[in-house]
Amino acid sequence: MIIMSYHFDHVKGVRVKHSKMMVNSEDPRVAHLSRAQLQRLMAIDFRAYFLGQFSRAEIAERFGVAAVSVTRDIAYYRETLGGHIELEKRSKHYRPGKEFQPVFTHDPARALRTLSRGGNDGGWETGEALLIAEVPPRLSLPSTNILAAVSRSVFRRYPLRIQYHSFSSGCVEREIVPFALAFNGLRWHVRAFDRRREKFSDFVLTRIDTANAGTGGAIQDFECPEHDLEWNRVIELELAPHPKEEYPYIVAMDYGMRAGTLKVRVRAALAPYFLRQWIVDCSEHHLLDGAEYRLWLRNSPILYGISGAHLAPGYNAVDNQSSFNF
Repeated sequence: MIIMSYHFDHVKGVRVKHSKMMVNSEDPRVAHLSRAQLQRLMAIDFRAYFLGQFSRAEIAERFGVAAVSVTRDIAYYRETLGGHIELEKRSKHYRPGKEFQPVFTHDPARALRTLSRGGNDGGWETGEALLIAEVPPRLSLPSTNILAAVSRSVFRRYPLRIQYHSFSSGCVEREIVPFALAFNGLRWHVRAFDRRREKFSDFVLTRIDTANAGTGGAIQDFECPEHDLEWNRVIELELAPHPKEEYPYIVAMDYGMRAGTLKVRVRAALAPYFLRQWIVDCSEHHLLDGAEYRLWLRNSPILYGISGAHLAPGYNAVDNQSSFNF
């Protein structure tokens, strides 16, 4: 999913798996816990689940608490939440028991980030990777000053005057009304109302030279995000193994497809980026035959009318115009 979230409430957002049931944070077993204790319990669960062991000393050092507090946390994890972990006395490490199941839900993407690059996912914060992992370097990152100027504008809701470079217009000064950041898989954009062209559009952060508070007055109602139709419209893309594939079941395995189809919901404004990132053949009759095209967009007419649809590989608006259903 391209839409990015910058806030996660570990207390309100956490779910607990207990007695083969999924219960939310209002369950009395977790509702009364402080955020700090909940994070320690998540760290215990994360380490046991993904690394197969943890020590009391590791948890105490990570969170800066006394070992006796961790002892209480471990007891709570085992006795109240039903976490099946066992202490190996020789190494003083706790390890999953035969009936171990994770107590908390763990998003695979967050878990991979924590394992490969560190971070604070799963309640476990570290500046180092937990496993040997290689992550390719990112070629396109915005300058800190530009990112800070844009994020201030989004957060405080005021217009921004930018010096922007585009392949169609060269270097042009624009006044925009930003309201969201979006990642297309390769580059960061800001979604904003463009006062020069009087339309909502995406601006690549690395193409912004300067960014200062705008001088064009207060934000008007029609410049607010609720009027950005493509941003607010969510479409469902139906992805299938490309018909040229000799072994389509392998593609289905790669992408977790059920019944040969993967349905993905994305904002219409971001759908072309998503399809380009995942190299999806978007031609109506699956005409692209390069080896890189493992996926085919089964319902390509869904892209009709989206301003950036030309970015989707193989998409032709003329071919899809007659078959599009509003």
